[in-house]
Amino acid sequence: MDLDEAYQAYVNDLYRYLFSLSKEHYTAEDLVQEAFYRAYLHLENEEILNIKAWLFKVAYRVFIDYSRKQKRVVVSEKVGEELQITSPEKKILEKESFRLLLDDIHTLKEQERDIVLLCDLHKMSYQEAADILEMNLNTLKSHLLRGRRKIIAIVQERRKRDDRES
Repeated sequence: MDLDEAYQAYVNDLYRYLFSLSKEHYTAEDLVQEAFYRAYLHLENEEILNIKAWLFKVAYRVFIDYSRKQKRVVVSEKVGEELQITSPEKKILEKESFRLLLDDIHTLKEQERDIVLLCDLHKMSYQEAADILEMNLNTLKSHLLRGRRKIIAIVQERRKRDDRES
């Protein structure tokens, strides 16, 4: 598969992955372009069996480089008042729920966060995620289990808190 075909096939997947890491639209777009630029530079020199996993690995490295340069703290956003649910409002609430879930995921340790994003949000197989993160498969599974348990606990705590406030 050449780079043009890979771009057409995976640009949206990489954007969603990088958006889930950066939580910023324009940053994710820039990082996608940087990932494909790096892929272009190295694609001819390497024999790649799973192009999707390789592109996600490149994108992950681009994000790590970006994060190291920025060294910034992500501030979570607060949920607004509850609205009457109509079709457009329901979509807004769903987006806000997704944003809250991303905020919760970003409270995890870096390894747990990356694994949860790859396996649960981006539906990568355990082996693909292990290859992307250059990690032992069993180590990945244990970090994934811990990360999922922490996310469940965080969401349950928020629900209890919201119920008390209501």
